[in-house]
Amino acid sequence: MLNKTTEFLNHVKAELKKVTWPTRKETYASTTVVIVLVLFITVFLGTVDWMLANVVKMFLR
Repeated sequence: MLNKTTEFLNHVKAELKKVTWPTRKETYASTTVVIVLVLFITVFLGTVDWMLANVVKMFLR
């Protein structure tokens, strides 16, 4: 069991060495894009929700 675990961890270590990690600049750019998109979608969905709530209120009066 210990031998298999050690072998597995060695394989994991070898695979992690093959990974191309993003640079700080790439990470910053990707994070900025994600935050901007989340804010945009939040505003969009909030606006649609507000509009639909007002339409429903008009029909219920």
